[in-house]
Amino acid sequence: MTTASTPGHALVTGATGFTGWYVAKEALRQGFRVRALVRDPGKAADLAQAGVELAQGDLRDAASVQRAAAGCSHVFHIGALYREARFADAVYFDINVTGTRHLFEAALQEGARVVHCSTVGVHGDVQGIADENAPMAPGDVYQESKVEGEKLFQEFLGRGMVGSCFRPAGIYGPRDTRFLKLFKTIRERKFRMFGSGEILYHLTFVEDLARGILLLGTHPAAIGETFILTGASYTTLNELVALTAEAVKVPPPKGRLPIGPLLLAAAACEAVCKPFGIEPPLHRRRTDFFTKSRAFTSEKAQRLVGYAPQVDLREGLGRTAQWYFDQGLIK
Repeated sequence: MTTASTPGHALVTGATGFTGWYVAKEALRQGFRVRALVRDPGKAADLAQAGVELAQGDLRDAASVQRAAAGCSHVFHIGALYREARFADAVYFDINVTGTRHLFEAALQEGARVVHCSTVGVHGDVQGIADENAPMAPGDVYQESKVEGEKLFQEFLGRGMVGSCFRPAGIYGPRDTRFLKLFKTIRERKFRMFGSGEILYHLTFVEDLARGILLLGTHPAAIGETFILTGASYTTLNELVALTAEAVKVPPPKGRLPIGPLLLAAAACEAVCKPFGIEPPLHRRRTDFFTKSRAFTSEKAQRLVGYAPQVDLREGLGRTAQWYFDQGLIK
């Protein structure tokens, strides 16, 4: 089984997504040969040009997962179904739990070292500054599926799999589209704060996260451990909005609205759209942005493996905004 830090042959899932793309690129930079499990190779042309080998398959198809993992010394499991309200709950568990089992089975068979992506969302609405020992309190089906994924991770450690698990917080940066709406509405002076805005929020710049993920795949002290990986500091939602306004070159938005009507509207949108398989324009998980406090510490990762985020929030938001401008996503 692979425990040494020497770069080997890495399989990355989710490489056509946001975080997985950066993990694949960081693994290449560190000298790994990289293979990506992709459903549609056409969406991975830039990775192929960079030297990533493409293995067509799907986490739900055990045979294709086994083929993709063959000969790999490391597996970086980033792929997941993430917060799309149009999908039935069963689809989340099919991809995020059954698919994860397929991958762990293949990794165990190959003797590959695994880094498994969970989420700080497994802790729900935290009080104060949370670490890895905070209670599990998932608040939606995505988070519930990630709790089950972590249980699988522990099960496979017991069966002899070598690996680490991490819970990232608020991933952002160039190529991200999840936070695009925030940047765009602030830029267009359409943003409205719901509630007090004094809840805590913790963002993680994607390049820092990718470096941290590679650390967990190569540092001997990471084996068998679960880590929270975050940016260097948390902030209030009000401060985040103000810094984002600075990044998109407009004054901070003023005023605020009550949260209750927004929650009712989100529930109504879901009720109308979900039976037809339509992604609702507003759903309850999206309203978490205004209601759930998220502040965490990465002290364990800093202490055990030397994780050290390098990009502060102002710089990261500025780089993200510039990418949106360059791509014409914000005018």
